[in-house]
Amino acid sequence: MRFLFSRRFWYGVLLSILCIGAAITYWLWQPITPTLQWEALAGNPERGAYLARMSGCITCHTDSQAGSVALSGGKALKTPFGEFRAPNITTDKVHGIGSWTPQQFAIAVREGISPEGKPYYPAFPYTFYTQFSDQDIADLWAAFQTVPPVSIPDPKQTIAYPFNIREGLKFWRALYFKAENFEPEPFQKDSQHTETYNRGKFIVEVAAHCAACHTPRNALGALESENHLSGGVDSAQNKVPSITASALLKKGWTKDDLAYALQTGITPDGDVFGGSMSDIVEQGTAFLSWQDLIAISEYLFNANQSSITDTKH
Repeated sequence: MRFLFSRRFWYGVLLSILCIGAAITYWLWQPITPTLQWEALAGNPERGAYLARMSGCITCHTDSQAGSVALSGGKALKTPFGEFRAPNITTDKVHGIGSWTPQQFAIAVREGISPEGKPYYPAFPYTFYTQFSDQDIADLWAAFQTVPPVSIPDPKQTIAYPFNIREGLKFWRALYFKAENFEPEPFQKDSQHTETYNRGKFIVEVAAHCAACHTPRNALGALESENHLSGGVDSAQNKVPSITASALLKKGWTKDDLAYALQTGITPDGDVFGGSMSDIVEQGTAFLSWQDLIAISEYLFNANQSSITDTKH
């Protein structure tokens, strides 16, 4: 009985209450970006459509093998945590994003938070898209408003326990998602390099999110920043090669070779890209201008670890 009234006992009770309260608060807590000034931005649907191609929206949100309508729901993305399928992002108001507001779209794309306040799995590369500017988001929004509605429910997700508890993603975000003050982190140009290099940097590191496949991941699915672009696995768990400058040079690639391969899918030895890279070329990089393809090459052949923005993906 004496122990029940001891100072140590009540310190323990207080600490337990504080810990439980902190856990509940964190479980319910959700960072929200300040409202964007949309009235000052006129979205360009043509630029937005080009950016969507560059960003892999059509590649992931269209199950081409099943003959699905563009953007009506994606093919399987197999991971050690389960099988993810990209949702319907047409303008359908029930099954797509037709009922979303521009602000909800911005928060989803740059912060990975749904209109219902639920965190998205990082299979959706918002950790890269967080560097999109307000104008980028306005252009994407304008482009998506031109997509015809398709009334198809989202494909079923098959995610293993306990990873299927979405609230637990808040802890993942706290560990690996870098957004300064929980606001979008704008893309930063490297003043020591050319505009071509910086255009390539934006495409590789932000829009095309090349590191998502070309960088190994740790046990929690976060990218190993110290091994940036040194190789990883694709959605079929096939080995993905390193695309660092040293690796490309060692294999005999040139800048023009790489640009041509991204445009056609044909490698310097006359072979073709296989696996998920073939879809990326067919639905994405084949639509990019030659100038942008050269910019990608310029960046990859000249980038080094010190010039890469240190972001926690």
